Amino acid sequence: MAYFVIDQRARADGTIRYKCTVRVKQKGKIVYSDHRTFSKLAPAESWAKKEVGNLESNGVPNPQAGVIPLRELIAKYIDDPQITFGRTKLYVLQLLADSDIGKINIIDIRSHHIVDHCKNRIQAGAGPSTVAHDVSYLRWCLKMAKPSYGYPVTELPVIESYELLHSQNLIGKSQRRSRRPTSNEIERLKVGLNERASKRAAHIPYVDLLDFSILSCMRVGEVCRIRWDDVDEAQKAVTVRDRKDPRKKAGNHMIVPLLGGAWEILQKQPRNNERVFPYNERSVAAGFQRVRNELGIEDLRYHDLRREGASRLFEKGYSIDEVAQVTGHRNINTLWQVYTELFPKRLHDKDI
Repeated sequence: MAYFVIDQRARADGTIRYKCTVRVKQKGKIVYSDHRTFSKLAPAESWAKKEVGNLESNGVPNPQAGVIPLRELIAKYIDDPQITFGRTKLYVLQLLADSDIGKINIIDIRSHHIVDHCKNRIQAGAGPSTVAHDVSYLRWCLKMAKPSYGYPVTELPVIESYELLHSQNLIGKSQRRSRRPTSNEIERLKVGLNERASKRAAHIPYVDLLDFSILSCMRVGEVCRIRWDDVDEAQKAVTVRDRKDPRKKAGNHMIVPLLGGAWEILQKQPRNNERVFPYNERSVAAGFQRVRNELGIEDLRYHDLRREGASRLFEKGYSIDEVAQVTGHRNINTLWQVYTELFPKRLHDKDI
């Protein structure tokens, strides 16, 4: 039997929206669900009545298409040549597929299943920000199932679980890091990395990569992707391809000036490969982590070198927009936070 429900919701700016959900139940189970959101009640009712009438007349479209567990849906996404994933998203999807929720049929997934999954992850030692990735990518899976493959499901179970997940601190935002390596830690790292480089057959120039990462404010993946034909000799700059941007996954090419000694480090690299640093980014990060652990340096990540580089630029007097040109931040709020932490007394200095 087809039916609809309309929920009135107030947005943050005070405007009212009407979320209309149309469902079909068979033998006590929801076999079809779809929803739309409208700014006025009349269009919401009109759409709902039309959808219900269509379902009553023509039946549920391909009702057995949803008989597939979540892990098989995830496998479809991963095998789809038209869909690309970053490393984090792929890891989380594979984790979801291997967990208990991955065994549940996608048309049977309810909010309590999502809550149970999050509780299990927390009990296993994951933090709220990590678990939030699970929920976000699960929502994406369910949301894209219908337009991608025709499965009659929506992300509604995830939406319904949010209030409880937040109230019980099962999901949350990651804590902003403020870790900077001390000069002593950097010198110790360089000694340890030099020793590691001398023992490795690949001869990865760990110290050059460490210094270049700090001076260029680049992520390790960006450093390892630089090609010699990306180098602009006249401007002493490089084109950083596909720079990370939450709004676009590819095509975010930026010209980045190489300041300090970054240009000199780049120029001394051998030109026997199309890439300036032809090394696997995971190997570089792993080498850094092993040396860091051997030295007993706690709570320092390779990505913290990027923050260190931005901090040094601020300390040299560069403005926020100039630092953003190097770091590639589209939203300068992050850089503003770094700046205010470095110079908390800047307003007192101006006080008469």
